[in-house]
Amino acid sequence: MNWKTHFRSFYYKNAEEPDDITLPASETALLVIDIQNTYMQPVDDPLEAARWQPFYDRMNQQVIPGTAKLIEDARKRGVEVIFARIACLKTDGRDRSLSQKKPGFNYLLLPANSEESQFVPELSAQGDEITITKTTDSALTGTNLRLILHNMAIKNVVVAGIFTDQCISSSVRSLADESFNVVVVEDCCAAATDELHRNELMSINMIYCHVVSSSELVGFYC
Repeated sequence: MNWKTHFRSFYYKNAEEPDDITLPASETALLVIDIQNTYMQPVDDPLEAARWQPFYDRMNQQVIPGTAKLIEDARKRGVEVIFARIACLKTDGRDRSLSQKKPGFNYLLLPANSEESQFVPELSAQGDEITITKTTDSALTGTNLRLILHNMAIKNVVVAGIFTDQCISSSVRSLADESFNVVVVEDCCAAATDELHRNELMSINMIYCHVVSSSELVGFYC
């Protein structure tokens, strides 16, 4: 994979190659989004379990261990690690945004203190690392993350997590609108299906972010 030419949509098929990416550690944050226990719990219905099995396989074999390595590397380099999770402050979820109250998959009632709302054990915050609680898809909308990033003089945000076509995309677009330089680590993200994952990466690449692999990312730090 070559990040300069891969995941290009119709709009950018013939565009010039982008400039090289540089990520000074003091100006960069790694944002890990929504890799929470609720999404890794087994499904009782056998048909649903089979339908979701490719997602579980990608998460267990690639996204979770890969993101753990991203976090470990970021900590060693002095890159700020920030976690964002879906959780409501009221037990009945009255504080949730409308998108999280609608019936269907995106109906999420995850009280902040519940086990389901916590990050998976492999990706726990350490020390004074910040965890943002959000009742929205975007990690910026309705949180103070924008202010936190500005206060810490962060200009570049590296993004990993789930779901590529939902909270990842919403967060990336919001970050881009706030003029942050955004890098999405393709192999440390997942959607429900590979098709949804790839299609969304093509939609956001080159305009809202640059899509790279974890192996490419390490060459951008300085």
